[in-house]
Amino acid sequence: MHIYGYVRVSSTDQNEDRQLLALEELGVQTSNIFIDKQSGKDFKRPQYTELVQVLKPNDVLYIKSIDRLGRNYDEILSQWKMLTKDIGIDIVVIDMPLLDTRQCKDLLGTFISDVVLQLLSFVAQHERESIRQRQAEGIAAAKKKGVRFGRPEIGVPVNFDELVAKWEKKQISTEDVLSLCNMGRSTFYARLKEYKLLCQNGK
Repeated sequence: MHIYGYVRVSSTDQNEDRQLLALEELGVQTSNIFIDKQSGKDFKRPQYTELVQVLKPNDVLYIKSIDRLGRNYDEILSQWKMLTKDIGIDIVVIDMPLLDTRQCKDLLGTFISDVVLQLLSFVAQHERESIRQRQAEGIAAAKKKGVRFGRPEIGVPVNFDELVAKWEKKQISTEDVLSLCNMGRSTFYARLKEYKLLCQNGK
C-alpha cells in the first residue's frame, strides 16, 4: 500500500501551500504528491493523469477538499467510481471526514458517503458556475465604465515621423525601423496607417 496526495489550484499565481501543509501533516511524502495548476472543469490534467497511472489497489489518496479533485459534478462522480471501484483505492477528503472510504464500508456507510459525495460535487460545480458568472458581470460592469481589456496599445516613439521618412526613402531597412520603434511588423504597419490618416486630415 502506498499513500499519495493530490493538490490542485486553478492558476499558476495561486498558492498551494495550504493543501501541501495538510498533506504533509498526515505523513504524505513530498515525492508522492501530485500538483496541477489548472481549472477543475474537467480531468484533462497532466499530474492527475500521471497519478492515476501509478495508483494500485489498496493505495490511499488524500485530497484537501472535494473541489480540489474537480468542479464538474458528473465527472467527479465518474472519477470517484473509477478510483475506488475500478482501481480499488481508498480516498480520504481531509475537510470532510464522512468522505473516507476506509471507514464504514457497510451498506449504510456507503450510502451516507454517496449522498455526501453527490452533495459536495454539486456544490463544487455550482461554485464554479457562480465564479464564472461573477467574472462575466464584473467584466461587463468594467467595460461600461470604459475599462479596456487585453494588451495595452503600443505607442509610437516621439520621432516616429522622422523614422518613417527615412524608411520610405530607404535610408533604413524595415528591420531597422521595427527595432527603432520597438514594434512588430503588423503593429508598425497599423501605426503607419494611423499616422498617414492623421497627416491627410492635417492633424
